Amino acid sequence: MEEKKIINKRAYKQGYYPPIPTGMTKFFRTCKIWQFFRFIALNLKMLKVVSKSH
Repeated sequence: MEEKKIINKRAYKQGYYPPIPTGMTKFFRTCKIWQFFRFIALNLKMLKVVSKSH
């Protein structure tokens, strides 16, 4: 039976770290006005789906 040779992989490559959010992304995540409108849009989408099922 052959033994598999273990290949060492480089640890801590750039791909292992999460992407850093841009300034615009941070703004949209923290802006209460934007979140309110997204909340309304999401609720309207849910109402649309629920109304089709009944």
